[in-house]
Amino acid sequence: MMKHTSVSMVAAGCLLFCGLTVAQSHAPNTLTSAEQRQGWQLLFDGRDFKGWHSYQQTGVGKDWSIVDGNIQLKKTNLDPHEDYADIVTDSEYSNFDLKLEWMANPCIDSGVMFYVHESPEYRDDYDTGIEMQIADLACTVPDSRILMERSGDMFDLISDPYEWVNPAGQWNQFEIIADHGHVQFFQNGHQVVDTRIWTPQWDKLVAGTKFAGMPGFAKYHTGHIALQGTEPKGDPGVKLQFRNILIKPL
Repeated sequence: MMKHTSVSMVAAGCLLFCGLTVAQSHAPNTLTSAEQRQGWQLLFDGRDFKGWHSYQQTGVGKDWSIVDGNIQLKKTNLDPHEDYADIVTDSEYSNFDLKLEWMANPCIDSGVMFYVHESPEYRDDYDTGIEMQIADLACTVPDSRILMERSGDMFDLISDPYEWVNPAGQWNQFEIIADHGHVQFFQNGHQVVDTRIWTPQWDKLVAGTKFAGMPGFAKYHTGHIALQGTEPKGDPGVKLQFRNILIKPL
């Protein structure tokens, strides 16, 4: 997408700046004393999957592992779904500030979901959960070419006019704030979504999308956080990594 020169310059500067902000000033997957005082909690300690399970399963699918302190997804495009099924938190959250970092290989198609309801009546977490999309800028087709399906977008619902995602192979920061229906998304320090859910305007927006046929979508005010196992796109191998996953109840 073509952009005004000044926007391109800002974006280029952001890539450099955001790369610096992702650099750790303390050990990964730990909390500073200030974060502890502020009420932040670790959802991943860099050592094991305590507090996580694959959606509708008791454990974590075998395509997920922990390597060098990162949650890693390594899969082929022919693996059975249960091996790479989305992983969700054991706990559920209502109002929260969630932060995490992710890094992907080219052609990734994934996301982070919240307000996910786990019940036999739903086959997938996206039947209920709202998604902040992860998509490689260069070659995830069609998602990276479609507004509302690019990285940082509220999938199929709301899009930011600019791309703030870093190239494949670099870490990215996501932040999701959900506070009594006020939802904000930030990608690499830039606010990309600011909306209110569970309003007449929200209902009208959802009614114009595929989610209109999903009666449980975005209906739950408390739910799990989910990391998507990605669609079968791109080359097999290591697809995606996550680290520094923290949450602060509001």
